[in-house]
Amino acid sequence: MTNRLADTLSPYLRAHADNPVDWFPWGEEAFAEAQRRDVPLLISIGYSTCHWCHVMARESFADPATAALINDGFVAVKVDREEHPQVDGAYMAAASAFTQNLGWPLTAFATPRGRTFYAGTYWPPEARAPMPAFREVLAAVREAWTLRRVQAEESADAVTDALARAAESAPSDLPDVVAIATAAEAIAQREDRQFGGYGGAPKFPVATTLRFLQHPVVREGAPDAAASVERALAAMAGSALRDADGGFFRYATQRDWTVPHYERMLTDNAQLLDVARDAQDERTVRGIAAFLIEVLRRDGGGFGAAQDSESMIDGVRNEGGYYLRPVADRADLEPPAVDGKVITGWNGLAIGALSRAGLAFGEQRWIDAAAAAADHVLRVNRDSAGALVRTSLDGRASSAVATAADRGLFADGLFALALATGDAEWATEARGILDEALEGAGGGDDPLLSAQGIATSPDQTDGDLPSDAAAVAGAALTAWWLGAGEKYREAAVATVSALAERSLEQPFAHGTLLRVASGLAVPPRQLVVVTADRHGALAAAARGADAEVVSVLSPAQARAFAEGGFELFAGKEATAERAYDCRAFVCRLPVSDPAEVSVAR
Repeated sequence: MTNRLADTLSPYLRAHADNPVDWFPWGEEAFAEAQRRDVPLLISIGYSTCHWCHVMARESFADPATAALINDGFVAVKVDREEHPQVDGAYMAAASAFTQNLGWPLTAFATPRGRTFYAGTYWPPEARAPMPAFREVLAAVREAWTLRRVQAEESADAVTDALARAAESAPSDLPDVVAIATAAEAIAQREDRQFGGYGGAPKFPVATTLRFLQHPVVREGAPDAAASVERALAAMAGSALRDADGGFFRYATQRDWTVPHYERMLTDNAQLLDVARDAQDERTVRGIAAFLIEVLRRDGGGFGAAQDSESMIDGVRNEGGYYLRPVADRADLEPPAVDGKVITGWNGLAIGALSRAGLAFGEQRWIDAAAAAADHVLRVNRDSAGALVRTSLDGRASSAVATAADRGLFADGLFALALATGDAEWATEARGILDEALEGAGGGDDPLLSAQGIATSPDQTDGDLPSDAAAVAGAALTAWWLGAGEKYREAAVATVSALAERSLEQPFAHGTLLRVASGLAVPPRQLVVVTADRHGALAAAARGADAEVVSVLSPAQARAFAEGGFELFAGKEATAERAYDCRAFVCRLPVSDPAEVSVAR
C-alpha cells in the first residue's frame, strides 16, 4: 500500500500514515481514482488536537477489518480542517442536511464529483444506541451506492444546489445604531445569568460574539448586552475552562464551565486576549499572552495551531490528565504535543492581539513576539511565485491556498503591529495583502471544490474565527481608519450591505460582521501621538484612551506613514511633542499636556 500521508505538511495526516486505510490527501488524485473505480469518496475531516478524531482513528481506522471495508468500497480521503478550512466548511454545510450533531471527526460520503449524499460525525466500532457501528454505516452506504445510485446522486445534487442558493445574498442598507443595539440585545437574551456565557452545554467562549458586544456602539445602545461580556469573561477566567498557566481550553461540556474539552486553540486564545484587553482584565491578559509565547510559539517565531488534549502519562494516552495536575507537578510529565502548523490567518489574530495588548500594557516583549511571527509568516508562508499560502510546518510551505480570511486576518494583524511599533512598513505590507484579498488575486477559493461547482463559503457565518467576508471587511475598515483611502470604506460597506439582513436575523452567528457594521455606523476616533519619548506621560495617556486608532510614533515615523499613503498621519510630523485627537479625520487642535488627552470618547 502506498503511504501517501507520511510526507505531508499536516501533523494530523502524518498521524494516519500507518493506518491500514489506503488514504489519499485532499487533491485531484483522489477524485480521479474515485472516477476510475466508479466508487464513492469517503472524506474524513479532523485536526491533530481533536480528541474524538484520535478515538475514531484508534477504534476504526487502525482496525484492519474496518480498513478492508473502506479500501474495497471507497476512495478514502483524509483532510486536515485547519489546512483546508474551505473544504471543511463545504462538507460541514452539506452534513447539516443529514445530521444536527455537527463536529469532528466529520465523515462525508460523496459522489466521485465530491458531492455529498450522506454524512455524519463520530461512529463507534460497535453499535451504541442511537449510533450504529461504523462498519454498519459503511455497508449501508455501499449498498445504497450500488442498488440506489440514481437516488444517491440526485440527493447529492439537491444538497449542492441548495447550498449554492443559500450563499446568494441581496444587498440592503447598512445597519444603523438602533438595529445594531437590537441585535446585541437579541444575543443577550441567550445569556446564562447563573453561570455566565450564552446558552447551555456544551458551552463555547464565542469570542467573535464577545468582540461585537464590546463595541462602543453596543456599550452606548445596549449597555446590559455589553456588560454580559465582562460577566462571561469573569466566569470563564475563574472556571475550569482556563488552565492554571493562563491558556483557555476549547469549550466546556457542562453549563457551569466544568469538564472542559482539553485542547487549546490559537484562535480562541488570540481572540480572548483582545476580549480581556478591552475588559481591562490585566491578569487574564497576562496569562493568555504567556501561554501564546511560552507554549504555542514555535522555532522561527510563528505560533502553532493548537495544543493537544491528550498526552502520555505512565505509558498510556490520557485526555486531560496533564492539565489536571498543578502546574508545579507537571515538570516531570511530557506536555501534550503542539500542532506546529503556522497558519497565516490564525497568526494574524495573534499578531494583532499581542500588538494591541503590548501597546496598552507597555509590554514590548509581546510586540516583539508579534513582529517575529509576522516576519516568519511573510518569509515562510509563500509559494514559489511569492504568493501567501495557508500554512507551513517546520519551515516548509504547504501547497494549500491562503483563504480570504487568512489574508484579511493577517493584514489586520499587520496594521495593529504597525501602530504598536510605529513602523509604516508593516502597514504597507498589510495594505498589499488586503488589496489581493479585495481583488481576488492569488486564488483563495479551493480549486478542486470550485471545479466541481461546490460552494466554498455557503453562509459566511463566524465559526471559531471570523468568516472570510467579515475578516476582509474588518481589515478594509482598519485601512480606512488609517487614511489609506475611501475605497477601503466602500469595500467594507459593500460586504456589510450584502450580508446585513442575514446578520441582523442571526446576530449570534455574525459577530464579526456586526462589529464591522458598528465601526461604519459612527465616526471613528483616531488618536495619534508624535513624540520622541514613546514611554513618556503623553504616550501613556494616549494608550489608555478609548479610540479605534491609537498610535504613538516619532516625527520620522509619522512622515513615513504619510509618505506611504496613510493620510491620517499627514501634517503630523512636527518635531515638538503633540497629541492629535481626530474624529473621522477631523482633528482637534494638538495638545502637549497629558491631562488634556481624554480617555473617554
